[in-house]
Amino acid sequence: MNTIKVRNIEIGVGKPKIIVPIVGTSHEEIIREAKSFKEIPLDVVEWRVDWFEHSQDWNAVETLLKDLRLVLANTPILMTFRTSKEGGKKAIDIKDYIALNVNAAKSGLVDLVDVELFSGNNVVQTIIEQAHACGVKVVVSNHDFVQTPAKSDIVNRLRMMQDLDADIPKIAVMPKNMKDVLTLLAATEEMVNDYADRPIITMSMGTMGIISRLAGESFGSSMTFGAAQTASAPGQMDVADLNDVLNAIHQAI
Repeated sequence: MNTIKVRNIEIGVGKPKIIVPIVGTSHEEIIREAKSFKEIPLDVVEWRVDWFEHSQDWNAVETLLKDLRLVLANTPILMTFRTSKEGGKKAIDIKDYIALNVNAAKSGLVDLVDVELFSGNNVVQTIIEQAHACGVKVVVSNHDFVQTPAKSDIVNRLRMMQDLDADIPKIAVMPKNMKDVLTLLAATEEMVNDYADRPIITMSMGTMGIISRLAGESFGSSMTFGAAQTASAPGQMDVADLNDVLNAIHQAI
């Protein structure tokens, strides 16, 4: 499997890399949270721009990104507008969604952008092409907050993301029982061993799915999310505790 290099982080080798989200609403709140990350064990910061009160004002977004880059220095930044249909804070017109992601890539201030698979193939391909032209990596994602699809459906969605040239395919699903968690883990193992030629991210959400956020090195998920102040999805552990567990598993392996 090929790895992905983002600044000084190599994704797809060793223990899963830790992503910590920022979900503040104001410029001041977001920058204050970013400053608190200096002593936190993390690899990538995800800015959830859909939480930002001026998320559809590019000038405000760019100004905040400039300040965020200054504070985070060489830490990779993943910018994500999670739409309401996939668990985000708000809806967005598809033209604005494309423009936001393309402008972010062109700004040189972000290292990765997140694009939702079910935005449509043309939308995904447009953003990927524009981002890649700027040297920015793309996470293509899908989130199901209602259920866990069949294993074949999970694998097929990940393969579709890979076929669209996502740098990192990502899927997050909601379990109704522990068998659903096993379904997600089995789909991860199948994708990694039979189809993937690049890193993937998978997780089962909620408290039942916590094990999936810890077992990436065994099953094949290359990154995981930990919460510093506010979780961006159900089931995210405290980042310090998460790092301790990942280190223990990595040493044992």
